[in-house]
Amino acid sequence: MRAIRVAPLALLGASALTLLAPSAAHAAPDGATSTFNPTITPSVIAPGGRVTLGAGGCTGETTVTSGVFDTTTIPSGSTTATATIDTDARRGAVYAATFACGSTGTSRNVNLTITGGATSTPTPTPTTVPTASSTALVPGGVRGGLGGSSASTDTVEVAAGGALVVTAAAGALYFARRRSADRRH
Repeated sequence: MRAIRVAPLALLGASALTLLAPSAAHAAPDGATSTFNPTITPSVIAPGGRVTLGAGGCTGETTVTSGVFDTTTIPSGSTTATATIDTDARRGAVYAATFACGSTGTSRNVNLTITGGATSTPTPTPTTVPTASSTALVPGGVRGGLGGSSASTDTVEVAAGGALVVTAAAGALYFARRRSADRRH
């Protein structure tokens, strides 16, 4: 008899969780549900420099193509490979490198910035320490952490989550009191 009373509450909780939980389609910008996370280190490099290409989360062979280096293959069982930037790469330009994971069929783009060139006449070194406002920032910011999954706090989602917690606590309290009242008789 007790199972019949608990079943509607369990169905209500499961329905609320299903409706309010983020769907897997929103986990990645292209709808992919894989954990494929390609990287280029360093992301800012001079022409002729060497970069390390990483294919984290891909268990198969990964093919990397870009207009600034030759097509490179990261073999299955390995997570990194190196590539040499073309010496005629345009300084100050941002190039896209496309990583294609063979095991999942997922494709992702990672940007690579070519550093600006040296000037023809040497510039004197500054005598003051650079401040945050005088230093150059890499476009796009730091790529790390949650991968953009917590871009902003949505008030509706916070309220819905709080309501679920309060409902769960109230339901637990109700059944605990009801159960202790049944034992007294």
